[in-house]
Amino acid sequence: MSDGRLWGGRFADESAEAFHRLNASLAVDRRLWPQDVAASRAHARMLGEQGIISADDARQIDGGLQRIAAELEAGDFAFLPGDEDIHTAVERRLTELVGDSGRRLHTARSRNDQIVTDTLMYLRERAALQAGMLRELGEVLLRGAEAHLDTLLPGYTHGQRAQPVRLAHHLLAYVWMLGRDRRRLANVVSACEECPLGSGALAGVGFPVDRHAVAHELGFARPSANSIDAVSSRDALLDYLSFAAQLGVHLSRLGAEVVIWAGDETRFVTLDDAYASGSSMLPHKKNPDAAELARAKAPRLAADLGGLLGVLAGLPLAYNKDLQEDKVFLFDAVDTVELLLPAVAGTMATLQFRVAEMAAAAGEGALAAIDLADHLVREGWPFRRAHEAVGALVRACEERGISLADAGPSELGAAGLGDVSVPQLSAEGSVEAKAVPGGTARAQVLDQLEAARALVASW
Repeated sequence: MSDGRLWGGRFADESAEAFHRLNASLAVDRRLWPQDVAASRAHARMLGEQGIISADDARQIDGGLQRIAAELEAGDFAFLPGDEDIHTAVERRLTELVGDSGRRLHTARSRNDQIVTDTLMYLRERAALQAGMLRELGEVLLRGAEAHLDTLLPGYTHGQRAQPVRLAHHLLAYVWMLGRDRRRLANVVSACEECPLGSGALAGVGFPVDRHAVAHELGFARPSANSIDAVSSRDALLDYLSFAAQLGVHLSRLGAEVVIWAGDETRFVTLDDAYASGSSMLPHKKNPDAAELARAKAPRLAADLGGLLGVLAGLPLAYNKDLQEDKVFLFDAVDTVELLLPAVAGTMATLQFRVAEMAAAAGEGALAAIDLADHLVREGWPFRRAHEAVGALVRACEERGISLADAGPSELGAAGLGDVSVPQLSAEGSVEAKAVPGGTARAQVLDQLEAARALVASW
């Protein structure tokens, strides 16, 4: 290797320092060393078994790679300034350890198929870890729903109280969101089933490699079908970034609600000290910082998706150095998701719901207006006429500063409802009236809870 470069033989002069700094990716891709070593060991064994290199060379390479893995694991591996990326560093150290045998490792392999193989292996592993994190958050939300089946609070539209709902129903909404996220994460794993090794730079390799053996040893279902597609596609990464972006939106919405619920204007929840912080100036403050940070991470994850889409759009086949940027977006999203999920799960697990405050808010104002309109429809009124009359009643009550449930003869008469028998309006009656699948009636929420338990258990 001329001056340590895997590609230096073609060049008479050394790289400019400015170009080396631009071109090097070791600071980003060094975390791929476990996958790089594992893929290199499988490749070397295959080369030996196929007689492409000698059995002795294959043994020496394998022993050297095991030693390199131990050094990297212990933090004893000495990276050098000329190490362009993790592949260069590993091959350079291998050659130091086993001499010319190490120089045979890259036979029938390109960094183009090597790096995408490493990345897919890494992504597959992180997806498995994050599936467990999703399940943990789902279980936290389930426990909250089970504990608060009969807790009522206002549901909101347009930032305004709209109708009473069960807290269990509200929390379960996020379980179904996570269920869709989990399906998207499963699609990421499916997108990692084909092994690119053996695709070479773009056209395959000129040796009788056993791609099936390498693929299966590394946990892939099969080798990739098209060498050009294999080295140039980043679809699996896009699938992951799409999952992360949408998960980020869901966690951001949950964080936003916790912020509102913890505020002085609602006081629906009390934050645990472990997931809140104080003010450097104001000694009385208890700030929902974990929830606020969850709210803020969504645009970052969306930017990672947009960034990789931008790199790929219009990029001609096959490999281009632009693709080196893929891991910047991928690793940022992976790290962000793995910061977010435990923090959100912890916040929700320790949140104390203020049941009395929620119930009081659910029974205030005009939240049962639609229930009165529905009653009029059952009495034979056209819905639009009922809607107009109840709207007029709400206006009359607001002018007097009373709730809809306290409307008297004067307010009813002003709304054209003086001769109507108005039923008792309550938050409990309102939620129980929604006895349709997906509704807020207790029996329906119990059915939903059972289905949600089975969903989360399947993760």
